[in-house]
Amino acid sequence: MREGFQDDLHRLTARLADMCDAAASAIRDATTALINADLGLAQQVIAADDTLDAQRAQCEEDAYALLALQAPVAGDLRRVLAVVYCAEKIERMGDLAAHIADTARFAHPSPAVPPELAPTFERMGCLDTEIAERVATQIRTGTDGFQELRQADEAVDTLHADLLAGLTGEDWGHDQRAAVTAALTTRFYERFADQAVSVAKRLEFASTGDLPR
Repeated sequence: MREGFQDDLHRLTARLADMCDAAASAIRDATTALINADLGLAQQVIAADDTLDAQRAQCEEDAYALLALQAPVAGDLRRVLAVVYCAEKIERMGDLAAHIADTARFAHPSPAVPPELAPTFERMGCLDTEIAERVATQIRTGTDGFQELRQADEAVDTLHADLLAGLTGEDWGHDQRAAVTAALTTRFYERFADQAVSVAKRLEFASTGDLPR
């Protein structure tokens, strides 16, 4: 029974890693759609979010089945509960990517953000993608990556703060609507990174029993 439990837990964590890969692809494609005003790609990201929602539901169902049938304790219990927590966070990452894609869809055929801001959004998209990919690796390998990911998250926070400062500065050359759109969109990137780091933090807790600071 114990061996079967470990096999089930391995499959559960593999599904969680697949979810994180999907979130990484979503934020990468959403960024491309945002910068290039690519309606087709934006719609793909929005549609794919339903799949991620279904994956989260399946993860939760399987985790609860393990809790009910196997009654794990100590480290195994932390790992199963971590899957439930992390699946919710990763599903939220997919939602945030879909919000960015929806911003691109709504603005089409015009770009959703001014061209001079495109490099900043592209950089945030790259960082978010890298963060999600690192979390997927952490899930698969069981390695700790919270501190490294927190540094990447801080880089996203800095870009977010710098962009907001520019939107409210005297040199802003666009209307209020453009400023609001850019502010909301950069917030989606900032929150995506926050959710990913929260996953990394919970994974480290599941592994060690201590919440990293």
